[in-house]
Amino acid sequence: MSIKAIFLDKDGTLVDDLPGSADPRRMTLCSGAGAALRLLARLDYRLFVVTNQADVAHGKLSENDVALIQHRLADLLFREQLQLDGFYYCPHHPQGTLAGYGVECLCRKPMPGMLVRAARDNDIDLGASWMLGDILNDVEAGNRAGCHTVLVDSGNETQWRLGHYRLPTRVAPDIYSAAVLIAGNDGGAR
Repeated sequence: MSIKAIFLDKDGTLVDDLPGSADPRRMTLCSGAGAALRLLARLDYRLFVVTNQADVAHGKLSENDVALIQHRLADLLFREQLQLDGFYYCPHHPQGTLAGYGVECLCRKPMPGMLVRAARDNDIDLGASWMLGDILNDVEAGNRAGCHTVLVDSGNETQWRLGHYRLPTRVAPDIYSAAVLIAGNDGGAR
């Protein structure tokens, strides 16, 4: 039996965006994130992070550093009596300088690769799932994967390039409001 999932962008959606800082000790959950995720977990959604980590491709982070970030995030969520069901990241960037990582790929958002892989790995029903993110690339990845989408409009989207896949199902000012919108959704068609 397929499960339903909440796919979460990390920076600016789940944790406060700290540009230029990869120090996991500085990571903090966005205001209301704990309450939001507990609400969604009570509705039987499984929780997955899908995050672009282009600093790996640029040689600023190693994949071991990303593992430390993942562990810190797990600790922050544990303190909120929550756990992630999966953490997926894309280490690639087309202009990356590190050999093997400076490539075009299908996992880097706005492409849906991370969501599709998570769905395959965990028997997720993408049509019953939601992607939450703070920029339209997150929305596009969710829409391309067949999910419902919420743009968490915290001011991080700066380009506003709209298109077929870049229109969110819903818009919310923060992650808690997004969870309330999802909770109130009847699960009907987009």
